[in-house]
Amino acid sequence: MEGETEIGETSVALLTNGEVKDGPVLARRAWAELKKLWAIVGPSMIGRLALQTMSVITQAYAGHIGDLELASFAIAFTVVAFFAFGLLLGMASALETLCGQAFGAKQYHMLGVYMQRSMVVLFLCALLLLPLYIFATPLLELLGQSKEIAREAGYLSLWLLPLHFSYAFLFPLQRFLQCQLKNSVNAAFTVLALLVHIFISWLFLGKLQLGLTAAALTLDFSWWMAVAGPFLYVVCGGCPRTWKGFSFEAMAGLWEFLKLSASSGVMLCLEVWYYRILVLLAGNLKKAEIAVDALSVCMNINSWEMMIPLAFFGGTGVRVANELGAGNGKGARFATIVSVTTSAAIGLIFWSLVIGLHDKIALIFSSSSVVLEAVDRLSILLAFTVLLNSVQPVISGWQAMVAYVNIGSYYFIGIPIGIFLGWILKLGVLGIWAGMIGGTGIQTLILTILTIRCDWDREAIIARERVEKWSVPDKKEKLNS
Repeated sequence: MEGETEIGETSVALLTNGEVKDGPVLARRAWAELKKLWAIVGPSMIGRLALQTMSVITQAYAGHIGDLELASFAIAFTVVAFFAFGLLLGMASALETLCGQAFGAKQYHMLGVYMQRSMVVLFLCALLLLPLYIFATPLLELLGQSKEIAREAGYLSLWLLPLHFSYAFLFPLQRFLQCQLKNSVNAAFTVLALLVHIFISWLFLGKLQLGLTAAALTLDFSWWMAVAGPFLYVVCGGCPRTWKGFSFEAMAGLWEFLKLSASSGVMLCLEVWYYRILVLLAGNLKKAEIAVDALSVCMNINSWEMMIPLAFFGGTGVRVANELGAGNGKGARFATIVSVTTSAAIGLIFWSLVIGLHDKIALIFSSSSVVLEAVDRLSILLAFTVLLNSVQPVISGWQAMVAYVNIGSYYFIGIPIGIFLGWILKLGVLGIWAGMIGGTGIQTLILTILTIRCDWDREAIIARERVEKWSVPDKKEKLNS
């Protein structure tokens, strides 16, 4: 069958064969692993960058309207919407492990079941997060934001609700396709959505100058376009072996799936929201509007670049899950080493770019000389944040364990030190951010030690047992047998 041939070829491409495992030359093994890794990471990186670029474009238009508009959109998107983004993206990351292991174990029909379970769980969690948007204004005022910024940000948050619900469907779809080495499909539809977003932003925000409400609506529309494309591809026959249609089997084991997804969600939410707290804390400083503007520019640049290590995080999850699902612990270890090294090298390149363009990087978002000077002063901290973030997301594949490490490093070390430096020593934003970088450094060190000490053979046994426990027999295959 055509579908079987495609899956068979893909599984050979994804899994480590005997020639590579026994190859005498390290460079040969690394090159073979790099090809498998980039087959996943390359298209994923394009798709992630395209999605983030939509947000960058919208915030850039908001910034050129005025400083208050930039600060309001930064709080609404970078703090409120990005909190939900981090949580739901992290919860969907569990799908990389489950689908990757099922694929490695050749339980192909389970990929579609897992995706539907993930959509159900993420949609329910999206409903539970609604109060965050509805009561954004009083919550932001309670956290110390000025009334003007809190009012505008709360108003914009309501218009970003369609964007919020798109997360529940887009993230599972992307991981379902990614685990089958169909990232090019994700990338193609996301780039198409980006091109549409560029046009409608130019029309409604540039030419017609319809303001912040139109900015939020253009972002909503573009993200739902990114959902519609892969959804139609899947249900219209693009994945004949792994998609067997909508099934009530997806409702089985929801509690176990929720627990695994929640641990992954907390892990990545604490990760991606950590530096967004900077924007929130800046709202309590003197000249809050300029501080929020400068930090939102830096966080947008950091978020845009972070799509690259997050692509490696996803690619590493798939590669490691494939190898563990096939019972190859040593192959999983080698895939992790290659991925971390490659992501760190890319991070070093971007570190150099931020250092070299320290006085120009804010021009995309603002023409205000005060904001440009503020970003220039923060550029050295941005550079080291980019460098550290190129490593630690890639080795954050330990679910519940990483959640504990993140809480300890970020919220019991980084933020308290940042508050001490920022308020007690009166170093302001520089002090807050420097303390938080210290927390990231400690977290990276701990995760590196955990990765080095991991018993990969034991992880392979656990992966095989999970696939067997959660497998649902394919009815068609049972009838054929």
